[in-house]
Amino acid sequence: METVERLIRSTQELLWERGYVGTSPKAIQREAGAGQGSMYHHFAGKAELAKVAIERSAAELRAAAAEHFGGAGTAGERIGAYLGRERDVLKGCRVGRLTADPDVIADPELRKPIAETFAWLREQLAEVVAEGKRNGEYPESLDPERTAATIAAVLQGGYVLARAAGSTEPFDLAVNGLIDLLEAM
Repeated sequence: METVERLIRSTQELLWERGYVGTSPKAIQREAGAGQGSMYHHFAGKAELAKVAIERSAAELRAAAAEHFGGAGTAGERIGAYLGRERDVLKGCRVGRLTADPDVIADPELRKPIAETFAWLREQLAEVVAEGKRNGEYPESLDPERTAATIAAVLQGGYVLARAAGSTEPFDLAVNGLIDLLEAM
């Protein structure tokens, strides 16, 4: 693997585990097995590397979600598959966790791929819910945009509850409760 790729992947992992504030250039270099000169040859600094890593994590999240949204099955089955997919729940969402980092939120360049990813996610979910309405799966009164925002919020909130409890149980309860509600419509 090329040095630049190792730097990006290492930064992705460190941001997920430690956040932006807790990720130092030295930690990135150590994790990537790269020297300071290599890092600064490819990136102007920590912020630029972090932006690339956040964009990569966001793209990977969108690709994983798109597989479920564009897959076979009813709207409810696709949403259920997305909600039930394999996750490292106790580590939290690779993208969502960064919203708790004050330096990320304060920097428009670092915040932008996060905001764009969650907007995309809500848009995709809203399209699946709207399709379910057209197919008679969901009642006509169901608002796709509000429902999509609720799905995203339950998922992200489930991560927070699980991390606080040190157990996946709160996440599983939240996600399965949401699936139950959608199926009951």
